[in-house]
Amino acid sequence: MSPHALYVTAAYGASALAIAGLVLWILFDQRARKRELAELEAAGHRRRSDRSGARP
Repeated sequence: MSPHALYVTAAYGASALAIAGLVLWILFDQRARKRELAELEAAGHRRRSDRSGARP
């Protein structure tokens, strides 16, 4: 394997790890935001886009 091929392989590997890390971060953050939203709705807070309910 030439030094150039080794460099390209390492660059692809580093990029793949960075993208995988970002995807995992987004998924964990999505779960946290959904949990936070459920807690707010359970406490009686409603979304501004929810026009069916009365405002508190």
